[in-house]
Amino acid sequence: MEQKNESSFAGFILLGFSDRLQLEPVLFVVLLIFYVFTLLGNTTIIALSYLDPHLHTPMYFFLSNLSFLDMCYTTSIVPQFLFNLSGEDKSISFGGCIVQMYISLALGGTECILLGVMAFDRYAAVCRPLHYTVIMHPRLCALMASASWVTGFANSFLQTVLVFLLPRCGRNKLAHFFCEIPPFLKLVCVDTTMNVYATFFASVIMLLTPVSLIMFSYGWIVKEVLRIKSTGGQRKAFGTCGSHLTVVSLFFGTAIYVYTQPSSSDSQDQDKFMSLFYTVIIPMTNPLIYTLRNRDVNGAIKKVRYFGRTLTPDDG
Repeated sequence: MEQKNESSFAGFILLGFSDRLQLEPVLFVVLLIFYVFTLLGNTTIIALSYLDPHLHTPMYFFLSNLSFLDMCYTTSIVPQFLFNLSGEDKSISFGGCIVQMYISLALGGTECILLGVMAFDRYAAVCRPLHYTVIMHPRLCALMASASWVTGFANSFLQTVLVFLLPRCGRNKLAHFFCEIPPFLKLVCVDTTMNVYATFFASVIMLLTPVSLIMFSYGWIVKEVLRIKSTGGQRKAFGTCGSHLTVVSLFFGTAIYVYTQPSSSDSQDQDKFMSLFYTVIIPMTNPLIYTLRNRDVNGAIKKVRYFGRTLTPDDG
């Protein structure tokens, strides 16, 4: 099937990795496997947090939000990417591109803020253990989670509208595998200096503000943990924060690299692979990071498996 006629096609062509055709079948299989594991892993976290009363805590409330967010984030990108990898058609409709950019940017921004909120939760658990239940009241948790979602979607709405108002003069070939602002600005046929600065400024706020909160929280956590005399107590305190800190390092490290570095044609392929990392790989690894060394989650999994066996009728 021939590529859509550019003069009659109002959407966009996602070039992705079309310059490396031999890589596309491998990417398709790997992404499909990663996507399935992302859905299974994050669904498991949400289900366990709901089913086990011992996990009805602020930490797992925020973790359930993160898992749901990761599923939506990956789903906003991967199915379209898999479709484009499966054949010669690399197109996406105009409306589909708007929706994809808006949803993916909104969820990415929401995750930034939510990870900052989760750092505050860990600060309260380690540094204010006696007042933890009072500080992290269910109403406050719901308010902070809601604020994360609202801020992320509001920021995305503003940026998406401003970008799509810019003239493209018929250009529709996007040098990326999904609709993202930095490569989209390269289609614009007017001076985009102000838009680049505005995007950079918004990225700095959405990325560095949560990072500052995280660093502040963990600064106090480290200071508090060092006061604990027993090695076991220190290990337990750091253990409650290790998973979150790992997720933070992976997500913010790649996102800051992609959104704050100067754009150049030489870095296009590198940007694509980095984008794959934080849009596909990290959402899949988050459930693993939070469950591998987490006794509460592992205990909940064993309970569910035990009850599943006891509820299964015996043969005969």
